Amino acid sequence: MICKLLIRGWLLFFCGAVFAGASSPSTWEMSTFADFVKGKFEGVSLGRDGRLAVAAKLETLFDSGQPVVWAVAPSTDGGLYVATGHRGRVFKVDRDGKSSLLWAAPGPEVFSIAVDRGGALYAAVSPDGKIYRLEGGKATEYFDPKAKYVWALTFGKDGALYAGTGAQGKVYRITGAGQGEEYYATGQANVTSLVADGEGRLLAGTEPNGILYRISAKGKAFVLYDSSLPEIRAVAVNADGSILAAGLGGAVAKKIQGAQTGNQSQQQDGAPAAYSVTVTAAESDIKPPEVKAPPVATAPAAAPQPTTQTTTAVQDVSGVERSAIYRIHVDNTVDTLFSSKEENVYDILTGAEGAFSFSTDQYGRVYRMTGDRKLTLTAQTNEQEVVRLLQWNGAMLAASANMGRVYRMGPAGSLGTYESPVYDAGSVAKWGKLKWQGEGTVAVRTRAGNSGRPDGTWSEWSEAMRAAAGSQIASPNARYLQFRAEFTGSGAAVSGVVAAYLPQNNPPVIRSITVLTQAGGGTSQGSGSKGNSAGSTASFSVTVTDTGDPAAATSTGTATQTLSRAQGQQLMLSWQADDPDGDRLAYQVDFKGEGEREWKNLRRNLHENTLLLDGDALADGKYLFRVQASDKEANAGSTAREAELVSSPVLIDNTAPVVRVSASKRTGNAADIEFSATDSASALRRAEWSVDAGPWTAVTPVDGILDSETEQFRLHVGDLASGEHVLVIRVADSGGNAGLAKVVLP
Repeated sequence: MICKLLIRGWLLFFCGAVFAGASSPSTWEMSTFADFVKGKFEGVSLGRDGRLAVAAKLETLFDSGQPVVWAVAPSTDGGLYVATGHRGRVFKVDRDGKSSLLWAAPGPEVFSIAVDRGGALYAAVSPDGKIYRLEGGKATEYFDPKAKYVWALTFGKDGALYAGTGAQGKVYRITGAGQGEEYYATGQANVTSLVADGEGRLLAGTEPNGILYRISAKGKAFVLYDSSLPEIRAVAVNADGSILAAGLGGAVAKKIQGAQTGNQSQQQDGAPAAYSVTVTAAESDIKPPEVKAPPVATAPAAAPQPTTQTTTAVQDVSGVERSAIYRIHVDNTVDTLFSSKEENVYDILTGAEGAFSFSTDQYGRVYRMTGDRKLTLTAQTNEQEVVRLLQWNGAMLAASANMGRVYRMGPAGSLGTYESPVYDAGSVAKWGKLKWQGEGTVAVRTRAGNSGRPDGTWSEWSEAMRAAAGSQIASPNARYLQFRAEFTGSGAAVSGVVAAYLPQNNPPVIRSITVLTQAGGGTSQGSGSKGNSAGSTASFSVTVTDTGDPAAATSTGTATQTLSRAQGQQLMLSWQADDPDGDRLAYQVDFKGEGEREWKNLRRNLHENTLLLDGDALADGKYLFRVQASDKEANAGSTAREAELVSSPVLIDNTAPVVRVSASKRTGNAADIEFSATDSASALRRAEWSVDAGPWTAVTPVDGILDSETEQFRLHVGDLASGEHVLVIRVADSGGNAGLAKVVLP
């Protein structure tokens, strides 16, 4: 019984292997985090285990009408301050989302804001960075660090206001209006992030070398971490004293500085201000330009802007790490918790029990990582990036760029949709059933098309399929397929989707045919034999490719290749062919001679791509060889496809020319000989003579060129010594066959 089961199992495996091919049903399966994360999320979360579920409800709390929200900070009365660019505005938002313009800044960017214990608001304006104090509806200049940019503001445990600046990378400590001093010079171009830890020390992230400093006193600092990425974009402190730092490969500060330089140049020419952002590989060894501008999120070119705005194409270097999140423990050891070659991390927000959230530029996403490093995609704003995260009145806020909005994440919602990435079947496919594993109320729709991106040529979304166990895909046959899952109810979830399809069978391709001679091993005609590996091949071969041209052609026209072979040689035909679907191919080889109308079969049902023929199989003459390839063994009936290729003409010449001496006369030390040479198959190519087995000397025919099957020769030989001599004449044809004649000169 065990033997029978084993045999049956092996038979099933063997049959599966034999019938696996393009015409066999295939499946598109999505089940892992990496599969699903490439899609589009609306009100749906994605767990690390690849489970889609209804996410926290995401609502727009505030729309600034500006391109970007740079900073958010809670007010002491329960409201919210929002700072924007590129028009430099500060707004006040109450608990219900009602907003009012608080201040129009004198500069285009307000990169950072901070609120003191008394409720006064401080705003950093760039470029020509200055810090303003806003209180009672009035704004006054508070401190001028004489820096181009003020990237970050934070209050320390001592109540002083600290500012991170650029382009000289300094931290200032400010204790009152106009009262401030340089606290620490990092030696970097920009201090891009600044927070205070639980002991009142400052944590400063910098650019362009991606160094995180811990500043414990004026002029005194310790490097906590030197990242391989050019910018430390965000820093957060956990309850246990460990530090989270986000490294950014795009170097936001450098990008905005370059953009600002271009904008100022345009403004000098009277053109409207434009902001250009380019993502590049890490460039820590390049100094930023003299005129610089604010850290901004990378902006894909397609996003519309309410202001005049220009965005350059994003340069993505494949395989280069774009961002990472590091945890620096209290003992200064470092772990990398997250890294990505596709997404830039912009902000970090700590939570309970070692968990934290972070935001990226991939559709403006927000992720959550638990203390045991389980990652969940919790929200997708479908903006270009989420720049800031904030905990406010019991909810998480996400501030976005392009457009500048503030989103509020509430409790779990009841509706959500997930749109899959586009699947490429490789060719037009017939769709089968779609199945999924899920819970609650889930409906799935599909659409199909033959362009790589969904557009107006695609089919409409199909009727909803609600049977998780399997429903027939109603979309038309096409190369590309996409599905959309619709979730209803807080318990709705999907953990796997499988779509079956039958690809269109593609024809095989024969790429070349090669015909040559080789020394044989005395075997008879064979099919698929590799031949005698010890035999040497002749120097004559012809290759025809699928373009119909000889492979090594150096001029126009298709030359006839001449093959010769001596006793025991073989004729070897070989070809290169493949099948786009990976099907096993069967070959048929035919031939026909010059002047013949029908093909004659040499072999059928070959699976190798080589055929050997005995040297005497074909008589002298010109021949064509045809190779046909079929995938019939992997495809049933009319679905099987064929291809064929015909070689260039091949001239087979086995017979040596006939040399006839018609006249011979010796006069003294000279002799004159007349002779002719004739070959039945090919043109003559070489004529020469030798006296008494001496060196060979070429002779020219009477008409001056060796180009015919029959030629006439007149030979004059001088300087003969006295006595009898033997003169040998040798004439070779195109196949290298040589005919000889002997003349005795008395």
